[in-house]
Amino acid sequence: MIAQTEKKSYTAKEYLELELASEVRSEYRDGEIALMTGGTPNHNDIAGNLYVLLKTALKGKNYRTFYTDQRLWIPVVSLYTYLDIMVVPKPIELQTGRTDTVMNPCFIAEVLSKSTQNYDRGEKFLAYRSIPSFQEYLLIDQYRIHVEHHVKTAANQWLFSEYNDSAITLTLKTVESQIQIAELYENIDFSES
Repeated sequence: MIAQTEKKSYTAKEYLELELASEVRSEYRDGEIALMTGGTPNHNDIAGNLYVLLKTALKGKNYRTFYTDQRLWIPVVSLYTYLDIMVVPKPIELQTGRTDTVMNPCFIAEVLSKSTQNYDRGEKFLAYRSIPSFQEYLLIDQYRIHVEHHVKTAANQWLFSEYNDSAITLTLKTVESQIQIAELYENIDFSES
C-alpha cells in the first residue's frame, strides 16, 4: 500500500509572508502554493515586445502597464497570481493593507507555454473573468505565429478572434491602441522552440 501524503493548505497571509522571503515567484490557489517556472527566451522576448508596444501606445494616457513581477489578487476565487502583461486604469486599486498587489486590471496578456496553455485558456481565464474591471485578454503562442484575442462585449459575453498572420494589425479595444502582430514576434526564432 502506498502512503498518501497530505497537501499542506496555506492561508493567504501565510502565502504572502512566504512570498516576501522567497527568491522565486509562486501562485496562491485557494490554499495551495504553486511555484512559477521561468520562461524561455521566446517567451521573454514576446512579453517584452508587448510591454514596450503598450508602454509606447499608452504614454500620457490614464493607464499603468506592468510586466511579469506585479502580483494580482482575485478575491472571488482566492487567487494570487503573476501574469505576463497587465494594464490597469488609474487610480490603481491595491488590495487592502498591501502596496504590492493590484486588483483592477482591464487588460491581461499571457504568453503561452506547453505547461501553462491549458490553465491560461481555462481555469485562469475563468478567474480573470470574475474581475469587474477586466475587459480584454490576449493569448500569444510562443511556438508559432498565433494570437487569441478575447474582448468583453457585454455581461457574460466575450468575442473571440484568432490571428495567424504577422501582417495583421490587432486593435485593442479597452486601451484603444493597435499592435502589429509582426511587432509582437520581432526577433523570435521559432527553431529555438
